[in-house]
Amino acid sequence: MTENKLIIGTAPDSWGVWFADDPKQTPWERFLDEVAEAGYKWIELGPYGYLPSDPSRLADELKSRDLQVSAGTVFTAFHRGRDQWEEAWEPARRVAELTAAMGGEHIVVIPAMWRDDVTGEAVENEVLAPEQWDSLFKGHDELGRRLGEQFGLKQQFHSHADSHVLTQADIVRLLENTDPDLLNLCLDTGHAEYGGASSVDLVRKYPERIGYLHLKQVDPDVLAKVRAENLTFAAANAAGVMTEPPAGLPDLREVIEAVEALDRPIFGIVEQDMYPVAFDVPLPIAKRTRNYLLSCGSRTRVS
Repeated sequence: MTENKLIIGTAPDSWGVWFADDPKQTPWERFLDEVAEAGYKWIELGPYGYLPSDPSRLADELKSRDLQVSAGTVFTAFHRGRDQWEEAWEPARRVAELTAAMGGEHIVVIPAMWRDDVTGEAVENEVLAPEQWDSLFKGHDELGRRLGEQFGLKQQFHSHADSHVLTQADIVRLLENTDPDLLNLCLDTGHAEYGGASSVDLVRKYPERIGYLHLKQVDPDVLAKVRAENLTFAAANAAGVMTEPPAGLPDLREVIEAVEALDRPIFGIVEQDMYPVAFDVPLPIAKRTRNYLLSCGSRTRVS
């Protein structure tokens, strides 16, 4: 991708996919078929093992539908100390290898949540100690270095609900203590809003650190309930906190205008959390969302 434009793609998450294998999820063949039907050209891999992990087979499946891969996704818990490194690297290596084989250029990195993403049970303290922050910074710089040196991939950090990096202050702290050559942001507009962060403000204040986008919105009424009742992300998701654009916040037209002003190529991947969802629900939403996002900017395209 060389032209200075925002490329809109989508992800398995927008079809209700959170896990490698789950009967509540859309079968992968149907996901790929419907992505193509909805008019997208770019996808993320989603959870490793959901799509075929054999590079030759996956390449054939993508080619037959005129699809390409923008990124893979990995999960980390570097705040827990140095012993987390090898635990994180082996799955990250597999994802990076497949992503690079498919021509992808990015790895979206999601930090561990302090509450379980299914049960909502607290598994550790919500607040990090200074030494835990330091471990997090060093771990991500090292991960970015390895991804770049071994696979030519760029690390894009994804702040996330119920994780230790969620608020604007958290995100800024991360940016100010990591190497911009090794880590930039996957700015997820929905999770930023969930944590009270301003996507537009982050784009304008840290333009050089915006490396990738996840485009989604939150329902402000549901979010108010989440905050009032301290709901877990699992409960918030079940209540429909992530909503179909343009019904929620932030204003994606404003976000897209700010991103286009960066005047460089960047991916904006639609990632509407919908696990679990009936199989016939995602496709119409995907079509409407694609059309809406393409109307938001003068240099926003699907390819």
